[in-house]
Amino acid sequence: MIKKCLFPVAGYGTRFLPATKAMPKEILPILDKPLVQYAVEEAAEAGMLDIGFVTGRGKRAIEDHFDVSYELEHQIAGTGKEKSLQGIRSLIDTCTFSYTRQITMRGLGDAILTGQAIIGDEPFGVVLADDLCIGDEQGVLSQMLALFKQYRCSIVAVEEVPKNQTGSYGIVDGEALGDRLIRVTDMIEKPTPAEAPTNLAIIGRYILTPDIFEILRTTPAGKNGEVQITDALLQQAKTGCVMAYKFKGRRFDCGSIDGFVAATNYYYDQYKKGGC
Repeated sequence: MIKKCLFPVAGYGTRFLPATKAMPKEILPILDKPLVQYAVEEAAEAGMLDIGFVTGRGKRAIEDHFDVSYELEHQIAGTGKEKSLQGIRSLIDTCTFSYTRQITMRGLGDAILTGQAIIGDEPFGVVLADDLCIGDEQGVLSQMLALFKQYRCSIVAVEEVPKNQTGSYGIVDGEALGDRLIRVTDMIEKPTPAEAPTNLAIIGRYILTPDIFEILRTTPAGKNGEVQITDALLQQAKTGCVMAYKFKGRRFDCGSIDGFVAATNYYYDQYKKGGC
C-alpha cells in the first residue's frame, strides 16, 4: 500500500563530535552494522522498497554504503567474509535508492518538504535513523502500516517519556481510542514539563499523507527558526485526522551517547546469545 519511505539524514550530528566531523552520524555502527541500515531494513520489512534520502554536505558515505563495492567484493570473493555483506547486498538488490539535498538546515519539516521531489503525491513513511526501534514480532513501521490501512490518515509513533524530558520531544495530546491509539487534538514542540499536556513523545517514525507537503509549505518557522513537522501535523489534525500510536517494542535514542551505548550493549547481548 505504501511503497516509499523518506530518510532525513542531513543533520550535522554535533552530539557525536569529533566522530561525526568527517563521518555521517547515520553511519555510526551498532556492532558491525550502521544505524541507517537498521532503519532501511525496517522500512523494507514493511514493504517500503523505494528509499529516499534527504542528504546534505558530507553525507556521501551513505550513498556509498547502499551501492556495490566491486573492488571489495572482488577481494573477498570465495572467502568467509562474503557472508558479512549478505544483508546489505539483499537491500541493494531489493530496494531502489534516491537522493536529494537539503541545502540549508531548517528543521525536520523543511527536510520532509525537500523530499517531495522523491515522494510525489502519495502516502509515505518517514524514519529518523537516530531512533533505533526493535518491534515486538514485527517492526514499528509494519505495525503503523496496519493502522494506516484502517484509518488512511497520518500516524505518528509515540512513547511515554519521563516528565522532565518533554523539552526534548514533540508532545501529543488527544482522545484515546484504545490502549495504544490516540486521535490527536494537540501537539507541542519541546514543551517544558509545566507546559506539557502529557508525557507522550513523538519518536522518529511517521506515516504521512501527501497533503502534508502543502501544509509544510505554508508553515512558519517555529523554535530556533526551524520548520517543525509537529506544527504541520497539528494543522493537519485540526482540519482532518492524525493518529498517535504507542508502538509495541523498544526504542533506543542513538542520537545520544547513553542511548547509543545502550543499543550497543543490547545487540551485543543478542550476539552473544546467537540471536544477532
